[in-house]
Amino acid sequence: MNRVDFQENARAARRTRRGAGGTSPFSFFEWMLAGRYLRARRQEGWISVIAGFSLAGIALGVATLIIVMSVMNGFRADIMGKILGFNGHFMVQGAAGPLDQWQGLSQKLSRIPGVERAAPIVQGQALATAAGASPGVLVRGITPEDLMNVKLVADSLSPGAIQRFQRDSSSVIVGEKLATAMGLLPGMKITLLAPRGNITPFGVTPRAKAYTVAGTFKVGMSEYDTGVIFMPLTEAQAYFSVGAGVSAIEVMALDPDRVDELRAAIIAAVPSTARVLDWREMNSTFFGALQVERVVMFLILTLMIVIAAFNIVSGMIMLVKDKTRDIAILRTMGATRGTILRVFLMSGSAIGIVGTLIGFVIGVLFCLNIESIRQFLIWLTGLDLFPDAIYFLSRLPAKMESVEVAAVVVIALAISILATIYPAWRAARLDPVEALRYE
Repeated sequence: MNRVDFQENARAARRTRRGAGGTSPFSFFEWMLAGRYLRARRQEGWISVIAGFSLAGIALGVATLIIVMSVMNGFRADIMGKILGFNGHFMVQGAAGPLDQWQGLSQKLSRIPGVERAAPIVQGQALATAAGASPGVLVRGITPEDLMNVKLVADSLSPGAIQRFQRDSSSVIVGEKLATAMGLLPGMKITLLAPRGNITPFGVTPRAKAYTVAGTFKVGMSEYDTGVIFMPLTEAQAYFSVGAGVSAIEVMALDPDRVDELRAAIIAAVPSTARVLDWREMNSTFFGALQVERVVMFLILTLMIVIAAFNIVSGMIMLVKDKTRDIAILRTMGATRGTILRVFLMSGSAIGIVGTLIGFVIGVLFCLNIESIRQFLIWLTGLDLFPDAIYFLSRLPAKMESVEVAAVVVIALAISILATIYPAWRAARLDPVEALRYE
């Protein structure tokens, strides 16, 4: 400690002794001293380097945690919105085959309070062939009126698709990506091959039939755009040999989150030969995996903040060691242990607080412009980042939840402050006599 520093500390200590035996907690003197210790001199530059790395680590950890959690929330919300917008919230199926007498049951389900509509469907697997391509598809038979009630599909239909679908019972509507992959345009033919068809003396033979493409749809989820074909309900009944029955009745609720309240009423309305599944049961594996991944990622990324906090601990311990003589002189001139504790607590906490705020700003700005950043990286690298064929979505979503972002900020601040307690306690416990003995 040079002479100028000694004189500054001596004057501060004299002001401290004049104040009724000590300074008030978090007084101007303590803030001034804490800020001065953060501004290391040239010979103490290594302390500033450690503090800088600590601040950068905290900021990077907070920003990464906000971004990753927001992207995962966006994925979950976007995928859930498309799944619930494309499929029914309840599925009423026959326990041992097609549902008969479905007309009355469908009307009965539609009258249940909280139910938006009930639509009969016939669905089955088939092989689609055209222009040498033969992908597997899910064929869904549905009436034109019910198809138009599926807003996610109706809003994305190509021009004239629904009119051709209504006029021609041998027409189908295919996903846009499927049509592109197979080189199909409205008016062209596509052949569907069902595994179960006509019964002959030699067994069951596959059923093949050519259909006219009435148009295309695009919901923005690759699984549907590449693997679903809509067919008129009556034609699907004949194609899949279900007679006058249907595979299931899709029930759409006004609020998908209130399925528990509707479940009892729907079960009471259906016969004992039918079973009822809600959207959570039909997609339990998928959404369960998303939830587990979300929790695990939160814990792993929180470790980044913890690791950065260890840098604060090491940096503050080195700062205490370097300022041993300063602490001893302040103590002999009247500074209390509480004063020393608060000074170093504020010095270390300032690193965590500033780093957290910087990380918060970076994370929020990144999430607000994430799709633009993605497009820039695609342009810069020439690579298709997050291809929709793998991630199911045509864009990279991000949904920030205020409670979750606040929790990240609070956790980062708490970890940063806790990391400062031990070095500050060591500084406060320093014995001035032992510290000055060998000076």
